[in-house]
Amino acid sequence: MRILHEPLVSLDGTPAELECYLLDNFPEIEADRRRPCVVVVPGGGYLECSPREMEPIAVRMLGYGFQACVLHYSTAPSCFPTALHELASAVAMVRAHADDWHIDPHAVLVGGFSAGGHLAADLGVEWNGALLAGFGFDAEVIRPDGLMLGYPVLSAGEHAHRPSFERLLGGRADDPAAREAVSIELRATAAFPPTFLFHTMTDATVPVANSLLLVEALRRAGVSVEAHLFPTGRHGVALGTPESMYADGTGVEECVQVWPDLFRDWVGRLVDSRSTHR
Repeated sequence: MRILHEPLVSLDGTPAELECYLLDNFPEIEADRRRPCVVVVPGGGYLECSPREMEPIAVRMLGYGFQACVLHYSTAPSCFPTALHELASAVAMVRAHADDWHIDPHAVLVGGFSAGGHLAADLGVEWNGALLAGFGFDAEVIRPDGLMLGYPVLSAGEHAHRPSFERLLGGRADDPAAREAVSIELRATAAFPPTFLFHTMTDATVPVANSLLLVEALRRAGVSVEAHLFPTGRHGVALGTPESMYADGTGVEECVQVWPDLFRDWVGRLVDSRSTHR
């Protein structure tokens, strides 16, 4: 196994990197194995990157035989679209290194939590748009093959987690047009990647309405979506296990602990379906 720290170019010069957890191949097992890769995007309200949604998630993905890369992206005072540019760069980097990192370039997924879920979903909206094309990105190189969204911040409307959008937009936070432009449920089209999503009904920080709005938007657009709503769990539940619990001991939720296995199975079906059509 290798752990790599790959720097990313930031629009405003702030530090950003891709931390890569890479399983090795061995002739005795399968010398030419290509694995799905999950680019993990932690939450933190665009104020920080939460460690609880970094290494614990990556290690679980490794246990499924996936490669995992954690995005350490720029947060406040950096504003939109700095972090989006970094995520696009991270996906491009993964595909560029698919051969030497033993990655299936057709199975590059982005998994985001909370505000990281917004960032992941924003790439799902913007991958083929003019904004990222203007930075020189090739749409097919930065396109996620699928998204995993955990209790995501999505809507800047009635159900918004306002601090996230205030940090994301900076001085434009009160501009209705700017807020609409980053409200994912308003911009989802048929080009949005297949999506796996989970949320808890008792999330008091980012209302479950965020996820419900996106599910309905994806249904209307004809995008494949698998959504799981769990009855209990505070915001930021991560794995729902002691491995990712908060320092005060909260965040252990037995009902939530099944989501990684459900996600693993979803990825398997997604990869199988795409292999059949290639």
